[in-house]
Formats: sequence, structure tokens, C-alpha cells
Amino acid sequence: MFDYVVYLFYRAGTDLLILLPLPLIFAIGQIGGAIGWLALPHYRKLALRNVRIAFGDELSEKQMRGIVRRHFQRLGANLLCSVKFTRMPMEKILERVRLENFEYAENCFRQKQPFVLCLSHIGSWEFCSQLFPHFAHGQRTATVYQRIRNPHIDRHVRAARSRFGLEVFERSEGFGRAIELLRSRGGIGILMDQHAGDGGLWTPFFGRLASTTPLPALLARRTHAKLIGFAVHTVGFARWRAVAETPIDGASESIEKLTACGNEILEKQVRRAPEDWFWVHNRWKTPRPNFLLAKYKRGVFLPEKTRLKPFRILIRSSNWMGDAVMSAPAVRAIKDGRPDAQVTVAVPKKIAPLWKIISEVDEIIALPSKSVFVAARLFRQKRPFDVAILFPNSLRSALEIFLARIPRRVGLTGHWRRWLLNQRPRETFSRGIVHQTYKYLELASTIGAKMEPRFPAAHSIRGRRDQLKFGLCPGAEYGPAKRWPRFADVTREIAARFPVQWILFGTAGDAAVGFEIAAALGEKCLNRIGQTTLEELIDELRDCDLLLTNDTGTMHLAALLRVPTISIFGSTEPLRTGPLGRGHRIFRHHVECSPCFLRECPLDFRCMHAVTSAEVVAAIQQMISAQVEAAKSGNVAFTAAFGNHNSV
Repeated sequence: MFDYVVYLFYRAGTDLLILLPLPLIFAIGQIGGAIGWLALPHYRKLALRNVRIAFGDELSEKQMRGIVRRHFQRLGANLLCSVKFTRMPMEKILERVRLENFEYAENCFRQKQPFVLCLSHIGSWEFCSQLFPHFAHGQRTATVYQRIRNPHIDRHVRAARSRFGLEVFERSEGFGRAIELLRSRGGIGILMDQHAGDGGLWTPFFGRLASTTPLPALLARRTHAKLIGFAVHTVGFARWRAVAETPIDGASESIEKLTACGNEILEKQVRRAPEDWFWVHNRWKTPRPNFLLAKYKRGVFLPEKTRLKPFRILIRSSNWMGDAVMSAPAVRAIKDGRPDAQVTVAVPKKIAPLWKIISEVDEIIALPSKSVFVAARLFRQKRPFDVAILFPNSLRSALEIFLARIPRRVGLTGHWRRWLLNQRPRETFSRGIVHQTYKYLELASTIGAKMEPRFPAAHSIRGRRDQLKFGLCPGAEYGPAKRWPRFADVTREIAARFPVQWILFGTAGDAAVGFEIAAALGEKCLNRIGQTTLEELIDELRDCDLLLTNDTGTMHLAALLRVPTISIFGSTEPLRTGPLGRGHRIFRHHVECSPCFLRECPLDFRCMHAVTSAEVVAAIQQMISAQVEAAKSGNVAFTAAFGNHNSV
């Protein structure tokens, strides 16, 4: 019933309009468009966003706002004039519409050459439904049509188009009839400037990837039809200019290249009169959920010498160094997910230098404090981000990107933050014990990234036998439950057997244990605990031949730098947080209470006492001996002695 009432108002309005002269209708439409510009802020903002994407590098903000304002006026005028056109004789219409290069289409009709007309929402686009049947010379003409939701208005519009001799093919019915028409030497018009969704080909439009319908190219290739771009531009008060572009041979190029050419033609048409295009349609829509494009059926096509405008992705990093390192493969997968991805990582200032190691990161925002408002302000000062991806599962991180007004906000629910996110992947992650790296990767896969993790093997011990440099990280910021008590025994034993310099790393909280070990080793130890910035730690750790450590962030950093590690696990689970890749050794003995994940052991520290200094010494000696044997054989890349990622 409601649809019918709307239809009655629609018919009453259109019947009234056709009684008025065309110039008056044009003026009324301009006034209505100006009112719409004032009264519809959502569409005004959408239009301005789209104009910024297209012309942000070419025009000033004032010029772009002027385009949006004039667009609303022209849109109102052209929509109302389209109603009048349906009741005007073609001779009267052509008094106000100048045809340019229309012989391209007329020649196809005369030569009985099939053609696909690439149409767009420019100016008074409905005029095309009358123009081409008028000049068809007996050939069939048609358009591919998408049904209007109101069935009564839909029937009326279809009937109006049919009166001109235009056949109407509904998109949902398939394209068999369209192919049959083209094979009968007819012409068909297809709107190609709409977001094509999951079935589209991602190819540039104004330098920004847009999902583009390949239908015109598919039909042209299938039937050897010509492709002709056509647009009706507004050139004055109730005056228009209909321009046909140079035909393209549909059989000469690939479907991908023809589709990209269609976007190039459309861009050329829009540039002629930017106010005329339908800016209130979201052509550059960010798809849901897979806004990374690696999984799309038709994929991405980039013409030669294409310069893409960036798709700006903000990744909120974890606040802990170990977690941040474990998320690096996911960041790489996100970067590889689309060719225009520009990745910015926001991270607490204290661990910001870590992300400089990751070449896939284009920019780093170092957060100077824990203030939500400071973070949001920093994000807003940058060029607008298209999406934000949250690795931490905290309320604070969600508030940061919500207050920054980033349009797409992706993250797991929890911690009272569901309402702050607008893309929330379901909890479909692998059950059981899963490494934290794979949890980050699975989050990336929910937005379209491919899960193809690569964990490069650690280097072999690179130093000469008479000059070895080993790192030691005897503390653990998480708590004493992670700290193995026998590092001093191991370092003394190795220092007695080999020419090794031990370098101690850690925070100021590890000073006591560091002092004990340094005193025992004397000149064979360089104590850097509490004395290094993260940049210095990275540089010094990179020069080490091996790192002996607890389950720490430094352990993950060493693995990222491809430094071989020997790590001791007790209260935590190496299958969740151990270093990944060949070349690392893990010592962990299962006891009945492990893993407990407690910061302090409430019992007798049995999990850590179970790991003996003898077995750790033997492992280090084995790795040194393997390097010596490899050097003797001339194969310094020999890595068999490192073994696989394993627990002892």
C-alpha cells in the first residue's frame, strides 16, 4: 500500500512537470538542488569526499566545495528535465541538445555493426533512452536495467522506455538476451560508472582503485562489438551537449584492458564538466568485509605506468614489543593485500623504532602518552585514513580510532568496545593452542589478506671461532615466573670453553641479576642492562651471533633480526609465543602445572628448575661446533645443526 501511495505522488508530480516549459523546469530543479545541498548533509559530505579523491591533488578546498554545490544544482535541474524529455518530440529536444561525433554511432547502425554504448550518470543521462532508438535505422536498441524497488514506479519507467522502441533487459535475468541482440547487429547501452561490488574488476579511476563492471568489455569481446563512450553534458541554462567518443574495437584487447579503458573514457568525460557527474554515489566504496583485494575473483588490473592514489590503512600496534613483533607477518600480509595500500602503524613511542625494521610499513605514528585524546588528535592531523585495524583488544585503542572519525574500524569485540567498531570479525579463529602470530594473521584474513606466512630461518653463527659475540637476556618484564635461574652457570661454562664475549641486555629492573652475571664473567662480559635505547638494542642485537634468553620481547626481536636464539620456557607456552622459523632452540619441560601464565610462581618453580644448565650448554656447544664444521667445509650457510622449532 505504501509503495502505491508513493507511486501516486510520483505520477502526480511528473504529470504536473510536463505541463511546464523546459526552462522553468530547469530553474525549479536548480532551486531544488540548492535546497538539497543545504538539507542533506550526509550526501553533501559524501560528494565532497568523492571530489577530494578525484581532484584533491589538483584543486583547492574552495574549488572542490564549489563543484559540490553546483553539482547539487545541476543534478536537480537534470533530473526534472529528464521527466519533461519523455513527453517532448525529438525535434524539440534537439533544439536544445547539440550532438557531437554522433556519426560514430550512426555509422554502426548503417553498417550493421554491433556496439556497446558505455553510459554514465553525467548530465541528463536519461536522454539517451530516446536518442538512440530515434537514429537506429531499424536496428534494435536496448539497455541493461536494474529493477527499481517500488514495483509500480518500476513498471512505469520500463513502459516509458519501451515507448521509444528501447528494449529493457533486467540485470538479474542474465545477459543471454543482450548477447542475442548484439549478434543481431544491434546496440546496447550499459551504465558503467557504478560500484560493481564483489563481481567487479578493480582498476584505476582518477588514480584510485574502483570496482568496475566488466560487462561492456565482456559483451564486446563475445560479439565483436565496438565500444563507444557517450555522455550528455550540461553547457548552459537548459542547454546540453551529447558527445560520443572514438569507438574501440572490442575484439582487439583483453577484457581487463577494455574495462580499464572504459574508466579512462569516463574520467575524461567527468573532467569536461565535473559538476555534471553523479558525485553522491559512492564509486570508491570500501567493500565489506574484504577491502583487501587479494581474494577477489577478477582481481586487480593496472594499466602500464599507472600511479595509484594510496588506500590509507592505519594499524594500531600492540603495546608490548613481543606482541608487536608477532604481528609483523600480519602487517606484511595486509600490505600485500592490495597494490595501493599505504600502511601507517600507530604504536607507543617506547617501541616505535621496532617498526622501522619492517619495510612494508610506510609511516609510523609514535604515541607520546596513554591519552586517548592525544592519539585521536594525532590521527586527525594526518591525511584521512580509509580504514583502521586494531591488534590490541582494548577499549582504549577502539576509542582512539573512533574519536579520530576513521570511517572503517576493524577489530575483535570485547572489553565493552563493540559499539565503537563497525567491522567486527566473528570469532572463527582456530581452537586449541594457536600461536599468537597466527591469530593476527587470521584477523588479517577476515579483511581479505592471504594467509601465506613466511618465517625466514635464522642465520648460522657468523663470527669466527676466535671472536664470538653472544647476547644474554636474563630478565623478563612480565614477571619472575619467566626467569630461569641458571644463566650464570651457563655463561661461565661457555666462556671457559670458547672465546665468547657475552653482552647482557634488559631493562633497569634486571640490574640485580645482570650485576651478578657480570661479576662472575669479568672482562668476558659487557653489561648493557638498562643502558640501551630500543634503537641501540636493535643495532647491538643485530651484531650478535646468538641470543640466550627467557621468553621475552628481546627474544622475538632477535628472531625478527634472524639472530638464532636459545630460549627457556616455563610458565608460558612456546606453541603460543615461541620464536618461529628454523634456527631456534627452545627448552621447556612439561610439569603438571604448566603453562600457568602467572607472573609469580606460587609453588616451587619446578618448571624452570627442570631445565638444566648442562643441556643448554650442550645446545650452545653444538651450534658453535656446527659453525666450525661448516666453515671447514666452505659452506658457511650450513644450518642443519640448528634443527627445527622444537621443545626439549
